[in-house]
Amino acid sequence: MTATASGTAVTGTPAAPAPVPFGLACGWYALSLLQGRIETHLEHALQAHDLSVREYSLLDVLSAQHDGDGGHLRMNQVADAVVLSQSATTRLVTRLEDRGLLERYLCPTDRRGIYTNVTPAGLALLTEARPTQDAALREALADARTDPRLVPLVETVEQLNRAAKR
Repeated sequence: MTATASGTAVTGTPAAPAPVPFGLACGWYALSLLQGRIETHLEHALQAHDLSVREYSLLDVLSAQHDGDGGHLRMNQVADAVVLSQSATTRLVTRLEDRGLLERYLCPTDRRGIYTNVTPAGLALLTEARPTQDAALREALADARTDPRLVPLVETVEQLNRAAKR
């Protein structure tokens, strides 16, 4: 314990200022910040459709399946696509299956494989929620553009979007 000039006792040492990230850490923190802001914004917007960001992502990924070669995803591929563990993905699929938005079936060529399809109700909900998700994503990116640390990342996301439309 030390005393100040006024005689007031001070305990411990003063808090050090938070370290300023640099190098790779700076980029990683900016990426994490952008992802967190976008996810929070999307999560709030999708509540209007009784969907979480993960539920929307799962419906979106599974809706892109097709009957051609390699057109159906196994659970591990779905987990990778929605950035969840296999067990978390299985629980998410079960939740959406219980709501009538997904259905599982055995792979016709490999009885060990289980596939998941989006039901007509799931497709209808996805179609209804897509404009909300798109608008919320545009809003989140526009908000992020006001933070100079995030501008390069926002521009990269926009470039990726343009490239995907080609």
